[in-house]
Amino acid sequence: MRSIGSTDLSVFPLSLGTNVFGWTADKEAAFAVLDAYVEGGGNFIDTADVYPYWVTGESTSEMIIGEWMADRRNRDSIVLGTKVGMLEGLTGLAPATIRTAVEDSLRRLRTDYIDLYWAHVDDHDTPLVESLAAFDALVREGKVRHVGASNYGAARLAEALKLSGDEGLVRYVALQQPYNLVERGYEGELRDVVAGEGLSSTPYFGLARGFLTGKYAPGVTVDSPRAGKAAEYLATEHGRQTLEALAEVAGSQGVAPASVALAWVAAQPTITAPIASARNVAQLRALMAAAELALTADELALLDEASRP
Repeated sequence: MRSIGSTDLSVFPLSLGTNVFGWTADKEAAFAVLDAYVEGGGNFIDTADVYPYWVTGESTSEMIIGEWMADRRNRDSIVLGTKVGMLEGLTGLAPATIRTAVEDSLRRLRTDYIDLYWAHVDDHDTPLVESLAAFDALVREGKVRHVGASNYGAARLAEALKLSGDEGLVRYVALQQPYNLVERGYEGELRDVVAGEGLSSTPYFGLARGFLTGKYAPGVTVDSPRAGKAAEYLATEHGRQTLEALAEVAGSQGVAPASVALAWVAAQPTITAPIASARNVAQLRALMAAAELALTADELALLDEASRP
């Protein structure tokens, strides 16, 4: 288990992403994935009110997770994160939006508290202090335990943290941002802020939209809603070079490329738990293996060199 920042949240080193629940994984498949994740030692579930609204027209992921927790009676053993700011009709981080969204999420999740409530976007139209004050009120009321920032740049994250200190408001404890072997923009000012302020990172796109699972190769057609975007990486020398190094390490370790890709992310500074989703239990096995995989210094160096922009 790893800690999120300086909080009392102790989490499994792989967060289960649930954006596919209600999309490519129906309720039965989602329940099976959730059960297998918990049986394997997992406790850190990531969702959002917008998952996958773009397909179902509802906050289906939250609904499925809420039903699962109620059925399994395991809410207290789960570290649950959800997000506000991107759902149609509730976009942005105005105080009234945050208040309405959290009440809706609590109802769908069938719980009276959220462990980690994320600002899903950086809302430039609402003063940061107003959003932080709204989050602060939820923490004081016990509806939210901690808050995090998703998709913030370095300057805005630093500004938000300073405001929290100056105004005595709740402070972001973690950051979500894209980060994987072929998208390494996090390494720089943003990571410096996270490290300097004692935050944790729980990055998404750890498998680069499926590109780093090993199923993509020149001339191979992949049946996936994300295949188009993932294939863009394959069109570059950088992407192909990264896949070659990934395959080499996976072969020597006797594990799937996805396991290695996530283990590399988890081994990087400031990372507490990368987020990855699975639409079935078979896919989940490779993700779970990453939590126990210790890459050698030589393997880390090989991957770093091959994937460095």
